[in-house]
Amino acid sequence: MLSIFKKEVNIFLSSLIGYIAIGVFLIATSLFMWIFPDYSVINYGFSTLDSFFRMAPYIFLFLIPAITMRTFAEEIQTGTIELLATRPINDWEIILGKYLAAVFLVTLSILPTLVYFYSVYQLGMPKGNLDLGSTWGAYLGLFSLGAVFVAIGMFCSSMTSNQIIAFITALFLCGFCYDAFASLSRLPVFYGNFDSLIESFGINYHYASISRGLIDSRDVVYFVSMITAFLSLTKFALEKRKW
Repeated sequence: MLSIFKKEVNIFLSSLIGYIAIGVFLIATSLFMWIFPDYSVINYGFSTLDSFFRMAPYIFLFLIPAITMRTFAEEIQTGTIELLATRPINDWEIILGKYLAAVFLVTLSILPTLVYFYSVYQLGMPKGNLDLGSTWGAYLGLFSLGAVFVAIGMFCSSMTSNQIIAFITALFLCGFCYDAFASLSRLPVFYGNFDSLIESFGINYHYASISRGLIDSRDVVYFVSMITAFLSLTKFALEKRKW
């Protein structure tokens, strides 16, 4: 598993894939954070990172499927997935090695944004006038959201040998899991009866909850369950190819 992790990280960082993903994420979030007047923290007049945490999931919505689309689709297309299957490692080691490598790249893209945190912290009047609890909670929520998107992306990649199809499928599925349940909860058939239950199935609901700075066990269980579910589906998809 460690060998697969190192191999995947080297592939990401020895090509333009990793650098483009990190660069696009940082440029896009910087534009929303400091430049675009409707979102800029400077125009907003309050020391907060809300604009960053509000837009980052939507940027991840496109970037993470682009990162994960090759994880298994490329192996299936080139036939190297059969070589991996003959090695003295099981499917879980292959899946976790690739998964942790993609999560590592997502983490690398989040870490430089601590500069935003430092800048807003220094700009506050008085200095440090920033809700630290909600900020660190939002960072934890963003990392958890990214980890779920990676699991979804890997599942979509394991279903096909075409990287474009894997990307489009992952984009749709990530978007649906993130925001669709909130919209469904507002339908007349659910509103007033099961609206809160339907909304709680969405990633956005738990991301917003943990971003308030209060770590609720229900949110942690939700993220862990989503990751486990999609990694298990990935394992099932790989096993199905052996039949």
